[in-house]
Formats: sequence, structure tokens, C-alpha cells
Amino acid sequence: MAKTLTGIVSSDAANKTITVTVVSRETHPVYGKQYTVSRKYAAHDENNEAKVGDRVIISETRPVSKSKSYKLDSIVEKSHGSIELVEEETV
Repeated sequence: MAKTLTGIVSSDAANKTITVTVVSRETHPVYGKQYTVSRKYAAHDENNEAKVGDRVIISETRPVSKSKSYKLDSIVEKSHGSIELVEEETV
């Protein structure tokens, strides 16, 4: 069975490639404290469907290139767009 991961697309600049950031919580083996670990994976996106901010599921596959061993399975949730703050001029 192929390994699947869920994460958020952090980059879609390259053609047919997305960078997915997967955040997980781990427990320290000695001290028992929990901490967050974020890992980035390059995934193959054949149709350039995913955009920055989308929540996606990627699955392990045969190596597509030097850094890509995952492919886009599905888009779980589309991004709602970015919010930009606009400074108002005071006259």
C-alpha cells in the first residue's frame, strides 16, 4: 500500500511540480515533550491543478525525478485566497 500524506501547497512555481508542506506532531524520545515538525515534499502535478494554499493529499510513487517521489492524489480543500492589508493615506 502506498504511503499517503496530507499537507498544504507552499509553492506551485515549477511546471507540473508542487511543493507540499506536511506538519506533524512528534514526541521527544527521552523528554516526552511534544513538538511540531514541518517537512516539505516535491510532488508531481500532471495538470497543474493545485495552487498555493490548497490542502492536498499526495501519495508515494516511483521516482519521477531526482527530488519527486510523490504524486498529487486529490485536492481536499481549495484556498480561499490571500488577504492583503492596504494602508490608507491620511490627508
